[in-house]
Amino acid sequence: MATIKISPVTRIEGHMDVEVTVDLVGGRPQVVDAKSSGTMFRGFEQILINHDPLDALYFTQRVCGVCPIAHGMASALALEAALGVSPPDNGRIIRNLVLGANFIQSHVLHFYHLSLLDYVDATGLLDMSPWNAHYAAPDLIRGGAASRFIDHYSQALAIRRKAHQAGAIFGGRLPCSPVFVPGGSTEAVAPQKVADFRNLLAEIRGFIDSVYLPDVNEVAALFPAYAQVGRGCGNLLAFGAFNLDAAGHSRLFARGRCTDGAPAAVDPLEIREDVAKAWYSSPTGLNPKDGLTEPDKGKAWAYSWIKAPRYVDKVHEVGPLARMWVNGDYRKGVSVIDRHAARALEARKVAEAMAGWVGQLNAGGSSYTYRAVPASVTGKYGLSEAARGALGHWIDISNSRIARYQILTPTAWNASPTDDAGRKGAMEQALLGTPVRDAQNPIEVLRVIHSFDPCLACAVHVVRPGRAASSAVPGAVAGIVTSPRR
Repeated sequence: MATIKISPVTRIEGHMDVEVTVDLVGGRPQVVDAKSSGTMFRGFEQILINHDPLDALYFTQRVCGVCPIAHGMASALALEAALGVSPPDNGRIIRNLVLGANFIQSHVLHFYHLSLLDYVDATGLLDMSPWNAHYAAPDLIRGGAASRFIDHYSQALAIRRKAHQAGAIFGGRLPCSPVFVPGGSTEAVAPQKVADFRNLLAEIRGFIDSVYLPDVNEVAALFPAYAQVGRGCGNLLAFGAFNLDAAGHSRLFARGRCTDGAPAAVDPLEIREDVAKAWYSSPTGLNPKDGLTEPDKGKAWAYSWIKAPRYVDKVHEVGPLARMWVNGDYRKGVSVIDRHAARALEARKVAEAMAGWVGQLNAGGSSYTYRAVPASVTGKYGLSEAARGALGHWIDISNSRIARYQILTPTAWNASPTDDAGRKGAMEQALLGTPVRDAQNPIEVLRVIHSFDPCLACAVHVVRPGRAASSAVPGAVAGIVTSPRR
């Protein structure tokens, strides 16, 4: 038996350690235990206390540099619930277009720049840091196919830039947009902006159809075993996104879940956040509307700065696969390959929808409705989706200032630690059973981790220099410790 510690996990957003225990099962080495640790605390929930409620739109976009627009959307929805205001069509559509551009750039980033080097040998093609991956495996794609994938890697950089450009046309700038407000958007609609957006979107759609989707399908065909690896809990949950009417009764992606194989509705009051293994002194099992974020870095037995959100006391996975499953767009399976496939298909779905939305804009029409901040309101929330999954913001206002603010992110759902009842998080469960051919090169573990596209910047919101987070876990099994170079 050996313990493999990947510290830090590279090619993700933020700071994470993963520790897995590998042992022989049926004569074959595989993961028999896993711990996922968020190693950074930032405390946005505390920072926002006593601020003007409108500040939340701009502070929370700094939670993450990859998905700031999703935080802007969730914050805007929470504030609209608090203010009792809805956006006019222009404001709603503008926000959808900016969020859609952010989704696409994130999906392209994930496959080509964060995950692809788990499958392709870049030796002789990208012989410089950070592209020369630390782990090697005999099944890596080589030769002409590898050269073609790396060429697409470079093309994807340009497409990401164009997606940012498209989002900035109506978002003012990206990655963080100043135009989102409760009640819509401050950006005006002009014919030239519509034309410029359409031109960029056409190029992006061409890349998705002719490069991204075929590449994902080729990786799936070359690595068929990963259609059976990384299932995890099997429960899927989505808050829904891209409102198609002012009230949000209709969405491009529906709100819902699949729990124990059965579809069901989502009630935000059924969410609980456990902290048994998280470095918080806050009471455990709170709903986010009552949530507290009180750090306790010396807490015994804890091993992560991530709380453990649960729905009806069950672990749920969120993300593109969950959204597409709940929406009925993709239901082939739950695995490493399925996560990549659903993400690519979702990129096409969002891009196609954006092509229709931009034509619905009314040049010269109003983009937002003003409403003053109330003196007091409690328990209001905004539920949306980031590229990586279900995202929620909760707000209380007292004396016209923020009295409580709580953020529930996708990676908190996916990379959570063990909860109060001993249930491992979604990614921890997905790692169990993963075959590991060579403990010195545990690339199989990275393939499972990267399939979730974890974003620890969002999830953990005090780094202890010189000490790995998982060293706080007593009783770690002695064995092999490996660290990929940056």
